[in-house]
Amino acid sequence: MTAPSNRRSIFLGRMPLPERNYIAEALRTETVGGVLLLAAAVAALIWANTAGGSYEAVRGFHLGPASLGLDLSLQHWAANGLLAVFFFVAGIELKRELVAGELRDPKAAALPVVAALCGMATPALVYFLVNAAGGGSLHGWAVPTATDIAFALAVLAVIGTSLPSALRAFLLTLAVVDDLFAILIIAIFFTSQIDFLALGLAVAGLALFYLLLRKGVRGWYVYVPLGVVIWALMENSGVHATIAGVAMGLMLRCHRRDGERQSPGEHIEHLVRPLSAGLAVPLFALFSAGVSISGGAVHDVFTRPETLGVVLGLIVGKAVGIFGGTWCTARFTRAELNPDLKWPDVFGLAALAGIGFTVSLLIGELAFAGDPALTDEIKAAVLLGSLLAAVFAGILLKIRNNKYRRLCEEEERDEDQDGIPDVYELGQPAYHLRMAAIHEEKAAEHRRLAEMAAEARSGDDGPA
Repeated sequence: MTAPSNRRSIFLGRMPLPERNYIAEALRTETVGGVLLLAAAVAALIWANTAGGSYEAVRGFHLGPASLGLDLSLQHWAANGLLAVFFFVAGIELKRELVAGELRDPKAAALPVVAALCGMATPALVYFLVNAAGGGSLHGWAVPTATDIAFALAVLAVIGTSLPSALRAFLLTLAVVDDLFAILIIAIFFTSQIDFLALGLAVAGLALFYLLLRKGVRGWYVYVPLGVVIWALMENSGVHATIAGVAMGLMLRCHRRDGERQSPGEHIEHLVRPLSAGLAVPLFALFSAGVSISGGAVHDVFTRPETLGVVLGLIVGKAVGIFGGTWCTARFTRAELNPDLKWPDVFGLAALAGIGFTVSLLIGELAFAGDPALTDEIKAAVLLGSLLAAVFAGILLKIRNNKYRRLCEEEERDEDQDGIPDVYELGQPAYHLRMAAIHEEKAAEHRRLAEMAAEARSGDDGPA
């Protein structure tokens, strides 16, 4: 009979090379998109606070066929139309994580899933407690639950902080799970009246979409028009139209068959992600982030229970929830933290997840749709809370940046120039032995040079 193993699993350890390469490519696109998102948010704030009423006039401008129920404002088109592209990519990411990524193994998935759940439940609890004590509205409990991966990566790029691939992958996995539960929150809690005929036709369209995929039908000219029809039916059904994007993303095949370099899902994600990160999300930010910022508005953010709950939820709730969930799960599953990292690194990452922008703004609009003034105050709270979370996380991560830079250099080192980092050719133990030998050789060379310099000095000091 075999004795049970007491071996601990490694948390935030080295990923397989293909997974690492895929995540690195995805995060590069998200970082660029995040910088554009930052620029769009700043432009919206400047426009809304300097150009009189032109900002409100432009985003309130309606266009679209009224006979089809699509006579919508530009702000509505951005929130329900463009974000459907964002959630389509999120659906593909989730499907890939489930079949080929960190979530495919239930044991490995337990830690990021629990961390993400705690990172959503704790901010909601913070919001609830603040508003229950202050007599505020409880409708905005879901606003501080979201994490914006693109905005978080843009912050890292702006402050010049390196993060090892394991930490970046964990942040991405958290964001994917976060998006999943945000989608469920939108579908369950922000759907009021349902047009069952339109919803039934949308479901029939999704079934046709799935059938065509299974039959191997190819061609964008088939799927793009069908996707637009499904989105329009979902928009008219009363269910938030972004759900259509998620559903179609989840239907794509994301596992590779023999001879395939990319699965269909990976190929389509590679094509659509730049559209999502570079156009859809920045335009949503441009038409949603423009709120009036003044001394009185900032004062209201910290005195009104609804807005204070959002700020504290993002800064305190996210950091405490994700870190607490991660630490407890690691302890009870006997997962051992990567020896190259420390628990303060995980806390810094948890604080970074407090940047909740895109989905938080969307949920804020849905939660307080009948109160435009409060909606703008909630948006200001999201912006301010995300900013404070970014500063807090930036300070924590910057303290350890020298360590992160060394780890990144070790991950990227390719001394034989074969395109494969040395750590993946030697294996972790052999790699560390080799690096120790290299460091010892350098130290010996430095000692030899120092001895030669000392001899030279002693010769110079001797008799002529």
